[in-house]
Amino acid sequence: MSMSASYQSVEEYLNAQPERTRLALLELKSCILETVPSAEELINYNIPAYALVENGKRDMQIMIAGYKNDVGLYPHPSTMTAFEAELAEYKRGKGSVQFPLDKPLPIDLIKRMIAYRNELLKE
Repeated sequence: MSMSASYQSVEEYLNAQPERTRLALLELKSCILETVPSAEELINYNIPAYALVENGKRDMQIMIAGYKNDVGLYPHPSTMTAFEAELAEYKRGKGSVQFPLDKPLPIDLIKRMIAYRNELLKE
């Protein structure tokens, strides 16, 4: 991924990724849209973002990003805390988790994380 590129759409971002990364990102996108069909797709911070509520700002979005050896999911610090034990084997940040490209994505876990974040936003 070129850090100097500026993406105008999620499709453009995905098409710029190496094949293995692109396929993993498509899986993440599918998880988000299957869990929250009304999620609004956009580019935020030059990466794909999905607003879980209409016109949702950064803290109401789940973002994804592709890298050489992994894909990142940015579900929000509250979600990371709630799923901390299940995410123990992955590299994590305060509000993000990195899934290595050489292993299958934990689809069920990802969907549960998305559903959890979506429910928090409804409260």
